[in-house]
This record gives sequence, C-alpha cells and structure tokens, in this order.
Amino acid sequence: MHARRQQSTKRFDCDAPGAYTGRMQLLVSVSDAAEARAALDGGADIIDAKDPLMGALGAVRPDVLSEIRRVVDPRRLVTAALGDADAAAAVEELARELVVRGAHLVKVGFAGVADAGRIEEIIARLARACAVADEASGLVAVAYADARVFGCIDAHELLPIAARSGASGVLVDTADKRGPGLLDLWSMATLESWVSQAHAHGLMVAVAGKLGLDDLQVVADTGADVAGVRGAACVDGRGGRVSSERVRALAARVALQRSTT
Repeated sequence: MHARRQQSTKRFDCDAPGAYTGRMQLLVSVSDAAEARAALDGGADIIDAKDPLMGALGAVRPDVLSEIRRVVDPRRLVTAALGDADAAAAVEELARELVVRGAHLVKVGFAGVADAGRIEEIIARLARACAVADEASGLVAVAYADARVFGCIDAHELLPIAARSGASGVLVDTADKRGPGLLDLWSMATLESWVSQAHAHGLMVAVAGKLGLDDLQVVADTGADVAGVRGAACVDGRGGRVSSERVRALAARVALQRSTT
C-alpha cells in the first residue's frame, strides 16, 4: 500500500463555493436534471454538467444547465463542460453563459492543440470571461493522459501554463472513452507526481478517466482533490443513466477514504 500523499490545503467545499476543505470529493457527471437528482440522492459532492454523448468533455447546453441548477442546492458546487477549444473565441461566450446560469467552474480541454502559447491565451481569456460574469467562478484546464494519440499538450507541460494564465484548477482525463482508462495509461507514480506538481503550482486537482469503484483508493492516495466519474455511476456505462445506487456505493468508498485521513 502506498503512503497517502499530502493533499493541498486548497479544496473546494461543496457547501461554500470558493471555500476549501481537506477531503477528496466525489464528482459525478450528469446529462440532465433527473440524473442530477439521482447523483445527489446517492451522495455526490459535486455535480458536473456535460453531454456524455459528445465525448469526454461534451459541452452542456445552457438551457440544460439551468434545469440542472434548479434541482441542485445553490450552495452545492456545480461544474460545467465547455468542450475542447482551439481558440478562445469559440467558447468564450459559452463560458460566460454557463457561469451566469450557475456554474461555479467551467472546464475546457485542448484536444488536437499542442501549442503552449495558444493554450495560454485560451486559458487567460476564458478565466477573465468567467471572472467578469462572476468573480467567484473559475476555469479548470483539462489535460488528457492519452495526449499523444490526439496531438494534445502534455499533461505535465500544461501545469505551469494553467497556473500563470489564471486557471483555478486542472483535471486529467482520457479523451478516448473507448480506450484504456487513466490508471491503465499512467502508473501511480506518474499520477502522484502530476498531482504533487499541480498542487505546487497552487491549483486544485481533479482526476478522472474511466475510474471505477476500486480506483478511488488509488486516487485518494495521490492526494487529489476530486475524483470524477461518469460510467461507474451509470447503469450500462457512460451512455446509460446515472443510478443513485451506484453513486451511493462510490460515495461510501470516498467516505471510507476520508475516515482514514
């Protein structure tokens, strides 16, 4: 068993957006309000709005986010996917709209983009757009563990760029949901190193990528702030429907990790 790494002091508290706690939290990605209710009933800490049929980071429609927001307590942290961007202009207005409609954090990825300067400009512009809409909101920059396959920026290279460009946090995920999961692509040592470096840059750290029930121990041991799931929370995989029973099992496993810290 690996010793648990020290977690960052920065941890988003689901009961007070923008505040922090010292516990790894469970994020469940949902496609609509009914799934949000199921995730909450099961004990999810964070509700993440996305369109899972449109890929790893399928952008949520603003009207769908509004419906999700209506069934979630205003104090509960809600995140929303912008999709992948090769230019800020393509998603800047959507970022503002999602924040106005209640997203505390919006997530953007860079599938097919490896140019550091371009990515830095995208992050900086989107971070400013979020702050203008709501100064308590923020941007999460998404790295892909299978970056080489999709011509993306390396996950480690993204960290200093995200930090100096104004991102609130980073997420590592997998772009190809038909391919191997994060823990098949990265060793625990690699993930620990990435989480540690992200924290050193002052970033909140989320981990996703086909995580299952038994992977939550590994993620907690790396010191990650958030473990994100979709497929593990659904009946019939990520294209199915979120099940409160499945979320409850995941939440119980996360609670077990909390009790050992």
